[in-house]
Amino acid sequence: MTSVKTIEKIDAREIRRKLGLNQQQFWSALGVTQSGGSRYESGRNMPKPVRELLRLVHVEQIDIRTIKRDDWEVVEYLKAQEPELYKSLKKSARNHAKKAA
Repeated sequence: MTSVKTIEKIDAREIRRKLGLNQQQFWSALGVTQSGGSRYESGRNMPKPVRELLRLVHVEQIDIRTIKRDDWEVVEYLKAQEPELYKSLKKSARNHAKKAA
């Protein structure tokens, strides 16, 4: 069986407009200059790390300033060494977030 890797198409301009942000506000939250963001919005290929940051910050609404290296290391450890516990915790966290919303 052949596996085809799909690249998720993100329309940054559309997301930015829906959020009601100007380019400076939108792109600076990702550490991207306004001019760099403008190029991405005009069709320039967006690197995967920028796409992922855009998804985390503007789609998932995660404040990346609050993520600490230690937190990330714990998540990576759980995913690799305790996958069932990781899945269970993830499910519990989602249920908790739904109840809080």
